[in-house]
Amino acid sequence: MEKPRAFVTLGMFIIDQFEYLDENGNDTGRPSKSEIGGGGTYAAIGARIWLPPEEVGMVVDRGPDFPPSMQKTLESYGRDMWLFRDQSNSETTKALNRYRGEHRGSVYSVLEAAHTDFVDVFSSFQYLTPRIRLTPHDLKQTPLERPKSLHFICSPARASVIVAEAREVQDWKPIAIYEPIPDRCIPEELPALTSILPQISVLSPNAEEALSLLSLPLPPTKASIEEAANIFVELGAKEAVVIRSGGLGAYVLTKEKGGKWIPAFWSSDDANEVVDVTGAGNTFLGGLGAGLQIADGDVYEASLYGTVSASFAIQQGGLPVFSEGQWNRDSPTRRLEVLRDRLKGGIQS
Repeated sequence: MEKPRAFVTLGMFIIDQFEYLDENGNDTGRPSKSEIGGGGTYAAIGARIWLPPEEVGMVVDRGPDFPPSMQKTLESYGRDMWLFRDQSNSETTKALNRYRGEHRGSVYSVLEAAHTDFVDVFSSFQYLTPRIRLTPHDLKQTPLERPKSLHFICSPARASVIVAEAREVQDWKPIAIYEPIPDRCIPEELPALTSILPQISVLSPNAEEALSLLSLPLPPTKASIEEAANIFVELGAKEAVVIRSGGLGAYVLTKEKGGKWIPAFWSSDDANEVVDVTGAGNTFLGGLGAGLQIADGDVYEASLYGTVSASFAIQQGGLPVFSEGQWNRDSPTRRLEVLRDRLKGGIQS
């Protein structure tokens, strides 16, 4: 068996198609377009920012309609990180995103953008093709089997299937990084979530999702986010709860060391750096997964890596650009040092 990957995601690859409507829901005439999408794709890139391609992994189900331009883009990050599976009898998974009113990103201040995915201006989201969902069984007898960290985005019911399959593999106890799917972050799903919490290493909803699951009032405040994290720990969260909280930062809580706030990388002085926050939360968790490997499991330190990864995701529409060893013509290590300097030598409590 090959050396286990440091980070593998079970998130799907999706070709995102976009349509833009005015405030009344009428077509604006702005040309529709297609982009590389999927929470798994963004998570894989978030980890790739810190790790070589042979340490990262994701399954990409590729139909006969798979665009050569997207193939080229993915391979620019490193061919070794993608496990392409050709689906000769089905199209590549596609989804339609309709936006009403303002363009993506423009209704968000920079303080709101750094840790949460863009959701407020969605008019609708729908899959245009059948989904090909992934579980640990899909990793068997592939270069991606038995990774050190396993990231997944799904409902609590599907998360239960994933952790059960993982337990079936002898001598494999991955760091399970679970991102609840937004439309299942409702109070009715809390019992199913509670049943799997002891199997989840890092639980990471965003602030709105966390409060919705727990029937706590919106909008989020630091106090309500901290309350939510404590409730998840009381309900049985195994190791850490990381609540991605927009302009408030990310709140990280463990039983052993308590809670700490990690600030967003971009400040209000950097508003021109925020173009599109789509996928920022997924990218954060990929960076966090890589950081857990680099920082020997320290989730507070790992969250700094996640914050830096998210900072690259929001600087453009689509994925960040990797060229000549740099991301968006900048160094992740430099940004990490900037973030550490901003914290004046330590993570803020």
